[in-house]
This record gives sequence, C-alpha cells and structure tokens, in this order.
Amino acid sequence: MNRIIWGVFFLITIVLGCKHEPDAIIVGSNNNNNGGGNNGNTKPCDSNIVYFERDILPILNSNCAMSGCHDPGTAEEGVILNNYQNIIRTGKVVPYNTSSSDLYEVITETRLDKLMPPPPKSKLSPTQIALIAKWINQGAQNLYCDNGTCDTTNITYSGKVVNIIKNNCSGCHNATLASGGINVDNYQGLSVIAANGKLVGSIEGLQGFIAMPQGRKLDSCSIKQIKIWVNKGYPNN
Repeated sequence: MNRIIWGVFFLITIVLGCKHEPDAIIVGSNNNNNGGGNNGNTKPCDSNIVYFERDILPILNSNCAMSGCHDPGTAEEGVILNNYQNIIRTGKVVPYNTSSSDLYEVITETRLDKLMPPPPKSKLSPTQIALIAKWINQGAQNLYCDNGTCDTTNITYSGKVVNIIKNNCSGCHNATLASGGINVDNYQGLSVIAANGKLVGSIEGLQGFIAMPQGRKLDSCSIKQIKIWVNKGYPNN
C-alpha cells in the first residue's frame, strides 16, 4: 500500500513539474539581436510619437554602428551604438535634454573634427537629426509599436522605399562612401541593384549575397514593400 501511495505521489510531482508558467514580459527587451524592446507596448503606432526601434535604431545602425566606428568590435572612443542600452549609456543620452546629450551634440557639430558621422561620410539629414531630437525630448524611451498591418498599396520609390533605404542603407552606400561600389542614395543607384537582384538578395540574406543591413535584418514589412517595388519594375513615382 505504501508503495502505491508513494507511486501516485511521485507521478503527480512529475506532472506538476512539467507544467510551464506563461513567459514573463521583460520590460525594455523583445529578445532580438539588436537590443530593441517593446516595453510591453502593443498599441498601434502613434504619428506623434518617435519609436526607438522603428525610427531611431535604423538611423544609428546605418550611419554609426559599423565596423571601424561604433560597433561592438571597434567601439571608437568607448562608444557603441548598436542597441538601446548601449546608445543611452555610451552615447550619454539625457532624456528630455538634447543640449546635455553627447549623441545629439556630435551629430549637430559645426566643427568637422568633432562631427559624427565624420567626413567623408555624409552628415545626418535635417530630418534624421530632428527625429533624434524629438526622441530625446520625448524622454528617449525604448518604445516599440506595431500596427499589425503592412501597407502594400502604391509602393513607389518616392512614396515608401526611399525612407526605408535612407534610414537603413544610405549611411554606408552613398556618393561619398560607396561601400562595395554601391550607391543607393538616389533612385538611379538603387534601381541598378534592384534590377540585378542584389537588393532583394541582400535584404533577404540569400545564399551568395552579403546580408544587409550589416548585423541585422530589416523588419518583415519593409522587406515585403521592397520586394513588391522590385516586382513592379521599381517605379520612381
């Protein structure tokens, strides 16, 4: 009898031990490779809010967090700009205060020897600088948003593709710094690699192509929009 009782007890213990609790929500991290996060935010995107993962991280990854500059391997002057935690810490970003944030100071420098990205790399555009300023002034939060849908209508270069490319690729592939001999800083340059298959091959990370952007992958909606654009014959307008 005792053997039976202990056997039942042992079986119940095993069953209960195999029951998994729901995964906890880790605030400030969505466990991806670039260190972005969702802060538990599942609300649709608000046009008045700057979202770190969608709006800020691509700009810094494309223009700063590259080999020889501010990637983890190089960490020029101790600055690493590849994810939220490193950007805040090593970029010395002070929430709600652009004037006290080193990151903002170096991208708006008038002295060429202090400006980032440094020449001959292209300076961030006024739109990109304004976006970073707005992000800091809104508290430099690690926000993520997802509308749950991907707009696949009227996909043209000037309508949607240009912003994806400028924020993710133009930092390395522009007229001044045409890494790999590729310049995607304008329609003509991008249409060339759209036609020869390099654009889709790179963003998809297909065999035989160098995966781009460096060290990460575009979000699924951006990839889908670019593929539609290429399949439509890469219209400009």
